[in-house]
Amino acid sequence: MAVELRHVTFAYDGRPVLENLSCEVEKGDFLAIIGPNGGGKSTLLKLMMGIVEPQSGDVLLFGKPPSESGVVIGYVPQETGHNLDFPITVFDVVSMGSLHRRDWLRRFGKDAKERVMRALETVRMEKFSNRRIAELSGGQRQRVLIARALCSDPDILMLDEPTASIDFKGQREIFDLLERLNEKMTVIVVSHDMSMVMGYARHALYVHRTAVMHTIDAHTRYQIKRQLEGHEGHYCGAEFWQDMGKKIECTEECRNA
Repeated sequence: MAVELRHVTFAYDGRPVLENLSCEVEKGDFLAIIGPNGGGKSTLLKLMMGIVEPQSGDVLLFGKPPSESGVVIGYVPQETGHNLDFPITVFDVVSMGSLHRRDWLRRFGKDAKERVMRALETVRMEKFSNRRIAELSGGQRQRVLIARALCSDPDILMLDEPTASIDFKGQREIFDLLERLNEKMTVIVVSHDMSMVMGYARHALYVHRTAVMHTIDAHTRYQIKRQLEGHEGHYCGAEFWQDMGKKIECTEECRNA
């Protein structure tokens, strides 16, 4: 297994966020972590990465604790648009993903520069390498963050809400990219966008203190992608399930988004 959690419990200041949670992620899987706000999705991602440790239970990456596994994880945070006034280029941002490989006694070498450009080519942003990060759209900035994660040649790519605040077209482009990357690596995505993620993920882990794993078969993914084709603009989960023949109403908050 690429990732395994056994009876994991985690609390902040004594307040349980995850309780007795167990799940397995196979190597090469495309997993969507879904669930309500405050249900523990981002905390679960941090546990998988080894950023935080559980109060009880075990977290394993390829059979070993994160600190002992030697597994390389590429992490992509949510694109918030903060610090856009900082004068840094796309190339500089992506090069940060190679810092763990860099020999600090030498200059940033040719091989590292080539790795940066390969990562940018993978996300189709190589033409923007000299642009300031502030000049890009939200979707383009998210691609740059993915390229930064790819610079470490990760075994597992983990993303936290990669399409938040990105328009529908940009969301499709990001998930199409993740689908291609999944051919070479395990992909784990925290997402609130059910209508989008279900067209790409092979499994969905519903997290709300504990977790339930669901399989999304190829036929279901195909149906969902067909439903999404040609759609433009806001497309909420309720609207999606209505189109799929389910009786569910969109909330006023969602309609006004």
